[in-house]
Amino acid sequence: MEALAVRMSQLGSDVEAAVRIVMFYDTLMRRRVDLPALARASANLAECTAGIRLAGTGRTIRMTSDGREAPGAPAVTTSAPVTLDDEEIGTVWLERPSPTGLLDELLLDRLAIAVATAVERYGPAHTTMADPALVELVIGADTDEAARARALRLLGFAADLPVHAIAVRTAPAHGAAPTLGTTPTLDRIGTLLCPGRPVKAAQLADAGAVLATTVDVTHLPPGIRAGIGAAAAPDRSWREARTALRFTTPRRPVVHHAELGAVALLADLPADTVRANPDVAAIARIAERSPEDLETLDAYCTTGSLRRAATVLHLHHTSVARRLDQPGTALGVELTEPAGLLRATLALTMWRLHAEPPAPGRR
Repeated sequence: MEALAVRMSQLGSDVEAAVRIVMFYDTLMRRRVDLPALARASANLAECTAGIRLAGTGRTIRMTSDGREAPGAPAVTTSAPVTLDDEEIGTVWLERPSPTGLLDELLLDRLAIAVATAVERYGPAHTTMADPALVELVIGADTDEAARARALRLLGFAADLPVHAIAVRTAPAHGAAPTLGTTPTLDRIGTLLCPGRPVKAAQLADAGAVLATTVDVTHLPPGIRAGIGAAAAPDRSWREARTALRFTTPRRPVVHHAELGAVALLADLPADTVRANPDVAAIARIAERSPEDLETLDAYCTTGSLRRAATVLHLHHTSVARRLDQPGTALGVELTEPAGLLRATLALTMWRLHAEPPAPGRR
C-alpha cells in the first residue's frame, strides 16, 4: 500500500485516472476473472496489446485492444514481474507503439497483483517454494501416515501420485562453501527437475529439499549436486536422497540412490572406524599434501583408465601414470591392477563420506 501511495503521489493531475485503474483491477479480482479475461481487459484499458506469461509452464497470453489473440511475436515496451509468496512466477507487459508513462507502470503493477491472485486461486500451478514445516512433515521419519497424507494434500500432491524426494546443494567451487543463495535459486532448480508437473521445494537445515512426481536431470545447470531417492514412502525417499547426495562429486554431480546398490552401505559405517582405516588415512594425507595428486587419483578411479583420466585432466596418459606413483606408494598398492584400483576407489569414497574436512562455512 505504501508503494501504491508513493506512485500515486507522483502522478499529479493523473491521480483521478490512477484511482480508476486501481478500482478497475479491484473489481476484476472481486469477480474472480481468469487469466485470458485479465489480459483482454487490460488490453482494452491500455488501448494496446497486453501480455501475461507464467514462468513455470511457459504459458503466454497476448490480447489486442479489441479483445482478440495477438498475432506474431511480442514487442514489449514496458513490463513488470508477477510475484507470489516472494517468488517470481511470471511477467506482464504492454506492447505500445508510443512512449510509456507512469500510468502504464501503475496499470502493470495492478495487473501483476491480479494475475498472482488468479494463479493462486485457479492454477495452473502454485509457487514452487513451500512451507518448510509442511515439507518436513512429509519427509519426517516420525510423522504418522495421516499427518503425512494431509501435508501432501496441502502441498498439492494427489494421493495416488508417487513422490520422489531430492536433496540438492550447490557444489563448492575453488574451495568455496556450497550455498543455495546464488543463482539458480531453489525454486528454479525444482522446476528444472520436474518441468510442467507438481513440484515443491523448501530450504532445510542441511540441504534443499525438493518433492517431485517425476525427475528429469537433463536441464540441471552446472554447479548443482542432487541426490535422488526412489518414489517410495516420502520419508524413506528423503533418507535415500540425503545418502545419495553424500556420494556426489564434481565429476558425478547427480546420484540416484537406486544406482548405488550395495555401495550405499558405506555411508552407514561408523565415522571413527573409517578415519582409523590406513587406506582412508593415506587419502587424507594425500589431500592435505598434494591436491593435484588427489585430483589425478579421483579422475583415474572415476574413469578406471589412464587414457580416459588423461582426457578428463587434459594431460598425456604418461603424465597421469607419473602422477599416480605417489598415491600408489602412499596406499601401498599397484593402482593399475584391479585390486589396487578397487582399494583406492573404496578409500577415496569412504574419505569423502566420513573424513573429508568441510569447506569453510559448509554445514
